[in-house]
Amino acid sequence: MELRQLEYFYMASSLRNITRAAQRLHVSQPNITVAIQKLESELGVQLLDRSQKLLTLTPEGKVFLSRIEVALENIRDAVRELDDYKNLQKGAVKIGIPPIVGAYLFPKIFSHFQQHHPSLELSIVEDGSMSIRQALENGELDLGMVITTGIGNLLSTQPILKEEIVVCLPVSHRLASREKIALEELAGEPLTMLKKGSYHRHVLMMAFKELGITPNIILSSNQVETIKGLVARKVGVSFLPRVTVEDSDKIVGIPLEEPLYIDIGLAWKKDRYISRAGRAFIDFCSSHLTKK
Repeated sequence: MELRQLEYFYMASSLRNITRAAQRLHVSQPNITVAIQKLESELGVQLLDRSQKLLTLTPEGKVFLSRIEVALENIRDAVRELDDYKNLQKGAVKIGIPPIVGAYLFPKIFSHFQQHHPSLELSIVEDGSMSIRQALENGELDLGMVITTGIGNLLSTQPILKEEIVVCLPVSHRLASREKIALEELAGEPLTMLKKGSYHRHVLMMAFKELGITPNIILSSNQVETIKGLVARKVGVSFLPRVTVEDSDKIVGIPLEEPLYIDIGLAWKKDRYISRAGRAFIDFCSSHLTKK
């Protein structure tokens, strides 16, 4: 059974005349006659009563027509919807973003992207970079805006920017006036950190490990503003990208003597199909965001 046969039967039934159906479909009359006869042969029933001048449906034909009317309309809707996707009038992208990106980078990106593509929907999943990487590799997300440093070979990436990790201190802290701070000087200091699953945390834990220091972590949170609020209230110190503390008058961000940087970019699974909506977001980020 072919879609063409259904379309021919539907048109002939609607117009009750094969000649007029052929004219409407821009095919020859024999083409429609043969297609309907083959359809009846495949189904093993007669669909049209040809004994009268105007075609009429047999009881079986009426049942069959009522079913294929819905099917053909669904197919037409599917084609129209795909045209919308093709022309970027419709589409959805599921994106994973870490807390830092979600709080400080993504809102600006989203507002500008929406101006260019108001009909496209972005669905956001917030988690740590390492967890998002795993979700991308498992095919659970379309894209991830993650820390790309040390990323695996299963993912493709598009660089966005490079950020320095700074020591975040309350303005009254004994080290707050320093130009740089050695990581060793923070041994024993109470620390507030991003939760496990964050590559940002992983980098710092590895740096402490290399120095033989066990960090005194008193609290872990995925909320950057929570961490900043605790630091401002002198509940420990922390490590955050410089951009997160530039506008704060209660926290200072001081570079480490041995600088630590994170590269932020878009990532997606190499063998995963990227929709036109997803590709539009990648192209937008590539064109409108400046890599530092």
